[in-house]
Amino acid sequence: MTTIDLTKIPAPDVVEALDFEEIYQEILAGFKALYPDWTAALESDPVVKLLELATYRETLLRARVNDAARACMLAYATGGDLENLSALLGVTRLVSGNDAESDDRLRLRAQMALEGVTVAGSHGSYVFHSLSASNLVKDVAVDSPDPGEVRVTILSTEGDGTPDEELIDAVDAYLSAETRRPLTDSVSVETAEIVTFAVTATLQIYPGPASAPILAAAQAAVQAYVLEHAKLGMDVTLSGLYAALHQPGGVKKVVLASPLADVTIGPRQASHCTGITLTAEVVTDG
Repeated sequence: MTTIDLTKIPAPDVVEALDFEEIYQEILAGFKALYPDWTAALESDPVVKLLELATYRETLLRARVNDAARACMLAYATGGDLENLSALLGVTRLVSGNDAESDDRLRLRAQMALEGVTVAGSHGSYVFHSLSASNLVKDVAVDSPDPGEVRVTILSTEGDGTPDEELIDAVDAYLSAETRRPLTDSVSVETAEIVTFAVTATLQIYPGPASAPILAAAQAAVQAYVLEHAKLGMDVTLSGLYAALHQPGGVKKVVLASPLADVTIGPRQASHCTGITLTAEVVTDG
C-alpha cells in the first residue's frame, strides 16, 4: 500500500508548545503594566496565588485549543472525532460482534477512501474494499497471476492469522458486488500461508539488577516486535530480535537459540510466533 506515513508528517504549527512559566511571566508582565507600584512578588502573596491560578486556567484553555486542533486532523483524531472525519470520506467504523474496529485501522481505511471511489481495479482499491469487508481482516495482499485474474490474499486478526471460510466468503461476496469489481476481472480470495516460529533466548545480565524486571521488559519488547511484523510479506529478522532483546538495561549479551536465521516471509505469507521463552544468566567475568 502506498498510503502516507502519518507519523512522518511534521507536527502542525497550529498546535502550540505550552510552557507554564512562560505563560506566567506573560500574565505577570500584564499585571505589572496595570499596577506598576505592586512589588510584593512573594510566593505567599495572594496576588501571586491569583496570578498562578490564572496561569493554570490559561494553560488548560490553550491545551484544550490544542486538543481541538488535533481532533480535526486525521493523523491525531481518535474515537468519535476520528469517526466524524472518516464519515466525510464515506468511511464508518466496522463492528464484528462485540469487537469494534480500532482507531489505527479506521484511520488507514480513511486514508485509502479515495481508492474506493473507483471500482476495485487498482491494487489500492482492492486492498481498501477487502479491509472494508470485515473488521476481522488484518492485512491484504493483491496480485495478478494471469491476465484478467486477481488474487486477493487475506490475513485474519484471529488465532494465528488463518482466516476461516466465513471470512473468506464475506470478502469474496463484498468484492464480487457489481459496484466494486470490474466485469473483466475474475477475483479469487485465498488464505495467507502462516509461517510459525518460536523465540528462545538466554539473556546474559550484569550482576546487581534483578533478573525478573529485565526478563519482563525483554518479553514485552519481543512481543511487540513479532506482533508488528505479523503481516503479509514482512520478514522477522535476527537483527530485529536482537535489538528487542537488548532494549532492557543491564543486558550484556543475548544468546539466541531460536530462530537461528531470519524468518523469510513471501508476499502471500505471514509469520506467527508460537511462543517466547527467555531465561537470565548472571555473568561476572569481563
